[in-house]
Amino acid sequence: MRPQDLSRGRSDVPMRFEIEVELGAKIYRYAIAFELPKGFKELQILEEKLEVNGKLLYTREAAEVRLDLRDSGNTMQSLVSSSSFPIDLHLAALPIIQQRFKDDPLLFKQWLARMLILRPIPSLIGGDSKDEMLEPNVEVTDFGAWFSGLLASAPSAYAEIDQYLKQVMPDLKDIKNPVVGKDARSLVVQFSSDQGSLSIPFENLSDGEKCFMICAVVLAANHAYGPVFCFWDEPDNYLAPSEVGHFVLALRKAFQSDGQFIATSHNPEAIRRFSDENTLVLHRRSHLEPTVVRPLKELQVNGDLVGAMVRGDLEP
Repeated sequence: MRPQDLSRGRSDVPMRFEIEVELGAKIYRYAIAFELPKGFKELQILEEKLEVNGKLLYTREAAEVRLDLRDSGNTMQSLVSSSSFPIDLHLAALPIIQQRFKDDPLLFKQWLARMLILRPIPSLIGGDSKDEMLEPNVEVTDFGAWFSGLLASAPSAYAEIDQYLKQVMPDLKDIKNPVVGKDARSLVVQFSSDQGSLSIPFENLSDGEKCFMICAVVLAANHAYGPVFCFWDEPDNYLAPSEVGHFVLALRKAFQSDGQFIATSHNPEAIRRFSDENTLVLHRRSHLEPTVVRPLKELQVNGDLVGAMVRGDLEP
C-alpha cells in the first residue's frame, strides 16, 4: 500500500495491517483494513478479523461484526443474544469483543495494549507522577507513572532494575519514589562512593542516564507482565559510543527467551550487535514512494555491512 493512495482519496486500494503472535502456546492472527472513500476525510474500517489457532473468533465487514459462537469445549464465560451486531465504521471491534472462553481474546488484547513503542525524549522526562500505569507513552514523558505502576504490580521488579543499573552505574545506591504531595510522587536517585553520597532528582539526570533507567524498566516489565513486544526507535541516541554495544546487547539478551525486541538504528555499533539473519534493511527513494523492506541476508553485501552503508553500496 502506497501512502499517497489514501491521501489522494482513492477507495479501491485499502490499507491493510496484519499481525501474528504466539502467546500461551496459541497462535493469534489479527487483521484490519482501512479505506478512505471518495469525498470523506476520515478513514473507515473495511474489514477486521481475529483467529486463534486457526479458529475464527469474529469477522467484521464494514459496519457489521459477526461472532463465531461455537463452543470448542471450553467453559462459557458470557453469553450473547445474537451472532452479529452493528458497529461504527470508525471504531475497531477488538476492544469491544468480550471474553467468551479462557484467554479468548483477552490475552491477545492485553498483549497488544502493553506493546512498548518507544522514542524517548530525555529532556522532557521528569520523575513526578500522580498515577500508576503499565503502558508508557511513546516519548516516555510519563516515566514516573510507569515506574510506580510496575512496582505496584510487581514489587520484585525493583531487584532486576537495580541489578541492571548497577552494571552501568556502579555507584548507584538506590532509587526512591517518595510521596511529595496529595497522590503525588517524585523519583530521586541516590549515588554513593568512598567520597560520600549524592541524591539527584530524576529530572536532573543526564539524557543517557535516563535512557539507562528506561532500559532497566523495559527489562523488568518483560519479566513482570510479559511477554512484551518492544519497538525502540534508535535506542543508541543520547549514549556515548562506548555504551551503545552493551546497551543494545542487554536488550537483545533479555528478549531471547521471551518477548520480542525490535530496534531501528543508523549507529554502526548498534547494527553490529545484530546478525544478518535478524537484520532488515529499510530504504525509500522519496517521501512519495513506499518504504522497501528486505532481509539483509537476501542482499549482496561486499565486505563489512557498516562500510557498505557508509559508501552507499547497500540499496534494496
